[in-house]
Amino acid sequence: MWVMWKGRFSKPTADLVQRYGESVSYDWRLFRQDIAGSIAHARAQLKAGLLSQEEFNAIESGLKDILKDIEAGNFSWSRELEDVHMNIESELTRRIGAPGAKLHTARSRNDQVATDTRLYCRAEIDEILGKVRHLQRALVMKAKEYADAMMPGYTHLQRAQPVTMGHHLLAYVEMLDRDADRLKDCRRRLNVSPLGSGAIAGSTICLDRHGIAVELGFDAVTENSMDAIADRDYIMEILFDLAVVGAHLSRMSEDVILWCTAEFGFASLSDAHTTGSSLMPQKKNPDVAELTRGKTGRLYGNLTAVMVAVKGLPLTYNRDLQEDKEPLFDSIDTVKLALDVNAEMIAAMTVNTARAREAASDPMLLATDLADYLVRRGVPFRKAHELVGKAVAMSISTGTPLNKLSDEQFASISNAYGTDARDVFELTKAFAQRTNPGAPNSDNTRRRIAYWEGILSK
Repeated sequence: MWVMWKGRFSKPTADLVQRYGESVSYDWRLFRQDIAGSIAHARAQLKAGLLSQEEFNAIESGLKDILKDIEAGNFSWSRELEDVHMNIESELTRRIGAPGAKLHTARSRNDQVATDTRLYCRAEIDEILGKVRHLQRALVMKAKEYADAMMPGYTHLQRAQPVTMGHHLLAYVEMLDRDADRLKDCRRRLNVSPLGSGAIAGSTICLDRHGIAVELGFDAVTENSMDAIADRDYIMEILFDLAVVGAHLSRMSEDVILWCTAEFGFASLSDAHTTGSSLMPQKKNPDVAELTRGKTGRLYGNLTAVMVAVKGLPLTYNRDLQEDKEPLFDSIDTVKLALDVNAEMIAAMTVNTARAREAASDPMLLATDLADYLVRRGVPFRKAHELVGKAVAMSISTGTPLNKLSDEQFASISNAYGTDARDVFELTKAFAQRTNPGAPNSDNTRRRIAYWEGILSK
């Protein structure tokens, strides 16, 4: 087997070392980026007079043929050649001969892998952004369907104040939009070309780095060869961004899980997005939501793994950096699938509007509105808070719903209460008064739905 460093060594690499050190079992997925980078590198060699036109044509044609074979599943990956780079270069040289052996002039696997992973992350971010938008569209569609469906909002998982299902679902649209912004920002930062940085200090054979960058769609070139080789900031950044996506999906999943319990009964998932029990025939389990919640832990673990691997490394390249790829690939695969399946699940979800409105009709949810009523009658808020607290205590002690306390009972607490105090508990009126931007007023919700429909239709 041809070995790239055979001139220095007199013994072959031990089988255990090959097994321990190979990365082709997972970095093979960089083949498109590796081939694109090699063609751009070869074109720069042609412009620099290091390759003849005939040699360049052979390299370009050979690499494109290899690309077709890999995509068709007709390429055999060799563990002995360690990684995606050497597998492709070795096969190219086998097919076209001497020109293939010239391809690696003025580059190292260090700048090669840095280029490949940046190109890979860029392409995956673009795909993930599309999937984020797809889930946002599903949420907006469902929010529009249930824009006026009243339900309790919760703090500390205790009923707090009434909201609508439309308003609640739009909260996740907002979160996902921040996720998209973070990913776009990460894409901008990573879109610089390290190719030409060599192993650590560039090369005495100077190629047109800017021309290579333009061909590969980079915005600029790196300005410090050591930083270019050692940098894994962009991988940590994308892993962080994906972990935050996971956090938001996990929180949404927890809401869905609660809504689907018999105790809440606010929503129901499609049979296509639930599973049954091997023992209990009545069960309908929200496995998609539960798996999303669980897989988020993997996203956190992947981020931590790379940060720990990088934190103690001296400049520049160390083999530890090979450990960045499996966590990267796993997080990307996990988030892409999670976004797809959650979009499908939300689109098929139904809401039990009657059950949700019944829960939202609990008069305790409007206790704060009662305090606002007293404030409008000239009572300082802290005093109003105390007076409403006393009304709540009376409601509980007498077993009388808060909205059914009599004029005499309210008056016994304070003469600040008028005979119109119970009007506060008209749910529709309470919603109509929530007109500030961001509040769950129906008009606000519908305006925001229209906004998102416009954004997401582009």
